[in-house]
Amino acid sequence: MPIVLPGGIPAWAPTGYATLKALILDPRVSRDPRRHWSLFAEIPRRPEWSWILNWVGVVNMLSAYGTDHTRLRKLIAPSFTARRTEAMRARVEAITEELLDELAAAGEGGRPVDLRTGYAHPLPLRMICELFGVPDGLREATARMASTIMDTSDPSPEHTASAQQQVATVLPALIAHKSEHPGDDLTTELLRVRDQDGDRLSDEELLSTLLLVIGAGFETTVNLIGNAVVALLRHPAQLSAVRVGDLSWEAVIDEVLRVQPSIANLPLRFAVSDITVAGVTIPAGDAILTTYAAAGLDPEHYGPDASDFDPGRSADDHLSFGIGVHRCIGAPLARMEARTALPALFERHPALRLAVPPRELRQLPSFIGLGWQEIPVLLDPSPTEPAPRGYPQPG
Repeated sequence: MPIVLPGGIPAWAPTGYATLKALILDPRVSRDPRRHWSLFAEIPRRPEWSWILNWVGVVNMLSAYGTDHTRLRKLIAPSFTARRTEAMRARVEAITEELLDELAAAGEGGRPVDLRTGYAHPLPLRMICELFGVPDGLREATARMASTIMDTSDPSPEHTASAQQQVATVLPALIAHKSEHPGDDLTTELLRVRDQDGDRLSDEELLSTLLLVIGAGFETTVNLIGNAVVALLRHPAQLSAVRVGDLSWEAVIDEVLRVQPSIANLPLRFAVSDITVAGVTIPAGDAILTTYAAAGLDPEHYGPDASDFDPGRSADDHLSFGIGVHRCIGAPLARMEARTALPALFERHPALRLAVPPRELRQLPSFIGLGWQEIPVLLDPSPTEPAPRGYPQPG
């Protein structure tokens, strides 16, 4: 269906699972706006469209097509293999335990704590910063940069300029630091590729690749962990089932990714030529929004109860990590972090519950990222303390 994105950008939005899957896999669908978006040259004349440059104005895997995409992906993919991810497990477990200790201290005496800022956010942030060698002094700025880009509530040129200024400050600072202090990290490896094999990675591609993989490497996992916690606390029967082993944590993670994907919509892809799908023709040069959230709730694929959270439905065919050549290279790491963080949290705090009614939770100001701004919880509430209004007592 035709839609209008913030600022008035026209695009097409697939509403069904089969349609989105077909478009993702279609070689006539590109991610390169410079070559295949008929309106790309209009952006300088339309300041209200400038926000989209944070997503399509970069030169990395997110905006590459064909051989360029293959070349850039090959530089990063070896660092996210199953073997490399497994080697990070011990570090993920150690950080998880540290954060749980800090969380418990903050929640002493029945004080509510924000699970997002105290647990879901710092775990993937610390892991991706260690993976890329981001020094402590740049970590807060790195997190702020990613959050600013994800915020699509303000499409103004001022907001765009703020995001671009942060990118132009944080990432060159990281590159300069790793140039002077190389280490066993992915930024150092990318610098080596640029310096020794300049035809494989340009300066612009280096900066844009760091932006993509660092930002996507933790913001999406923050939402995955947070969304899973809220979903389980809102469905105590499902939580009980996973605790006793009737449901697996893997099934919970897949169902969360289906119902509340960390990335709800990803801009943008482009029709290389006229494409007819689901009885609709998308003209060459038109933009296409990648609608993971809509696909995950498609009743034609997942049944009439598609909107229900049910980890028993076997939703491992969801599209939330992408599919084909564009499947998210960080998916194994995100799964491992969530698979570590979730059981550890519920084992440490079996009486965990929300500190506010679910209706008071606020979603992120973004049509791209899908998650919660805060997740106030009580870690070890008194058994006699009443549950928040409208919220079932965990069982």
